[in-house]
Amino acid sequence: MEIRLLIDRLREAYPDAACALEHQSPFQLLVATILSAQCTDARVNMVTPGLFARYPDAAAMSLASQEELEEIIRSTGFYRNKAKAIRAASERIEETYGGLVPRSMEELLTLAGVARKTASVVLGVAYGLSEGVVVDTHVMRIARRLGLSRGKSPEEVERDLMRLIPQEEWIHFAHLLIFHGRRTCIARKPHCVDCPVIDLCPSGPYFLGGQTPPWERKARGPKKSMRKPAPKRRARATAPKKKRRAAAPKKRKAATPKKRKAAAPKRKLKRATPTRKLKKAK
Repeated sequence: MEIRLLIDRLREAYPDAACALEHQSPFQLLVATILSAQCTDARVNMVTPGLFARYPDAAAMSLASQEELEEIIRSTGFYRNKAKAIRAASERIEETYGGLVPRSMEELLTLAGVARKTASVVLGVAYGLSEGVVVDTHVMRIARRLGLSRGKSPEEVERDLMRLIPQEEWIHFAHLLIFHGRRTCIARKPHCVDCPVIDLCPSGPYFLGGQTPPWERKARGPKKSMRKPAPKRRARATAPKKKRRAAAPKKRKAATPKKRKAAAPKRKLKRATPTRKLKKAK
């Protein structure tokens, strides 16, 4: 792929590509980036004005209570872990680095809640130092779709991008991919018809044909039946059966003599009158 042509096309399509997190100092950018984990930048920008008005720097943030911090950042999700990380990072910045956010990858990675992506954001945006390429969900998806990487982890994708992209473009190139992923090459149904780099994208023909590129297809296992398996019946604990007592023989009721109906009175038969006796022959 022609990397310079790709960068020029994306730069022309997204001239406003930049860090979307609102901040006024490296420390505020660090906190906002920690809050952006599993949260949108728009939501973070709704929370940080009130947060930074109360705790503008590391010294003030290190004195914040866990409960107060949790209540302010609750809407960003995972607020308990984020509050712990922000307080711990603020304490270390204040005690170890004199209240100033460090300017190296190695030192930033010693702070709580800071991984390589967060460190790259702070170094690139706050200090203009390109020590890595920021790889978030958008950058990882777009890099794979454009054929710049087939890595399955952010670390693998970052290594591939650092090898292909000129170092002076590392900072801005990540912003370009993020804007491209938000506005055009969205996750489920990318707008390939409006894509400024459709002719450079190996995934474009698949999406335009209503198919999913092979590198985005998940390995399919055996087909699962749609029917839910019948729940197994739990064996009930049965108490030992008690021996039944032999039932006493049932007493037979004495048969009551049936009353006979009174017989109808016999009718007396009339004796037939004898016929005339034959006279004896004289």
